[in-house]
Amino acid sequence: MTTKNGAPATAGIRLGLAENWPQFALLVLINAFVGGMVGIERTVVPLIGAEEFHIASTTLVVSFIVSFGVVKALANLVSGQLADHWGRKRVLVLGWLFGLPVPFIIIAAPGWEWIIAANALLGINQGLAWSMTVIMKVDLVGPRSRGLAVGLNEFAGYLAVGLTAFATGYLASEYGLRPAPIYLGVGYAVLGTLLSILAVRDTRDHVRLEASSRPEQPPQIGFREIFTLTSFRDRNLFAASQAGLVNNLNDGMSWGIFPLFFASFGLGVERIGILKAVYPATWGILQVATGPLSDRWGRKGLIACGMWVQAAGLFLTAWTRQFEWWLVASLLLGLGTAMVYPSLIAAVSDAAHPAWRARALSVYRFWRDLGYAIGALIAGLIADRFGLGAAITSVAALTFLSGVVVAVLMREGSS
Repeated sequence: MTTKNGAPATAGIRLGLAENWPQFALLVLINAFVGGMVGIERTVVPLIGAEEFHIASTTLVVSFIVSFGVVKALANLVSGQLADHWGRKRVLVLGWLFGLPVPFIIIAAPGWEWIIAANALLGINQGLAWSMTVIMKVDLVGPRSRGLAVGLNEFAGYLAVGLTAFATGYLASEYGLRPAPIYLGVGYAVLGTLLSILAVRDTRDHVRLEASSRPEQPPQIGFREIFTLTSFRDRNLFAASQAGLVNNLNDGMSWGIFPLFFASFGLGVERIGILKAVYPATWGILQVATGPLSDRWGRKGLIACGMWVQAAGLFLTAWTRQFEWWLVASLLLGLGTAMVYPSLIAAVSDAAHPAWRARALSVYRFWRDLGYAIGALIAGLIADRFGLGAAITSVAALTFLSGVVVAVLMREGSS
């Protein structure tokens, strides 16, 4: 491909973090705003359902996570296709346009159905905007630093989730569940949209440069084949997809169930906010280390062990009744997720050719974020029938088994 003056489209384009640090840093900041949009809900929204709308059914309370997870999964699925056809920047901006109304709807919602609708829009925002920040960072750095790129991306996003969850818990304890805690989301949405429109540059030329350096010709495969490869035909991609699904299954469960579980033992909203902040903040901060470690040590060990550490944190949460033990459990859950999250995205990137990497990542992220809906729904049904502790224990066991699948099936390196 050439430009209008006949020069190659990749002229002046270089791969690497140092070579592209201004755009990379900008995308890190934007993804912090993307994460903050989820953080405004981590502490207060389940409590809004239980305390303001007086919803007794746990399944109905977590229904907002089901709508979020299903829509985000579908948005992920189309994000790679849209990125390859429209360009990364356009999809990023589109994601923010869907996110802009979300905090305003939550502030003004007269009924629970409005919260569910807001979370459908939030799912589109997260599916498109977060996907693009990941894909664009991977595009910029090239194959040598994928784990580092993903780690920094997820660090920014989930640290923002944790800090916002803490801030909303404090604001809710001082000023009530609405509207004060949700004003943070207004700022995130406005700043994220403006920066994406005015400052971000597309990265498709970086993809072309990387693809041109690969000796093999890119396989001519369509999206259906990419979907089946990523879902179950390639053993590395299958192992990564199922682990991603279970990882977010337990995250979806913790999002909806943990505030209700902690509150059932008399814990106040501010201390619930601390617990809800420690998990994603630990997850976010440690990914700065675990991302590059996966480049050096390999993906498989970090993923399998990370799932087992998560399971330990969930079992500890379910089987204890004190804030101090729950704090330790939150730290374990954050550590395990930090080991898993960047390693999974890097493992999928390893196994996919640059020509169809964005689409493979979109399929992986479809399965991963479908876990939000499955986890919330399963946990809600189990909680209504057997109690909140049983729901947490069941998800812990499933998380441990997912780590076993990775240990048995995944191979190091590209498939």
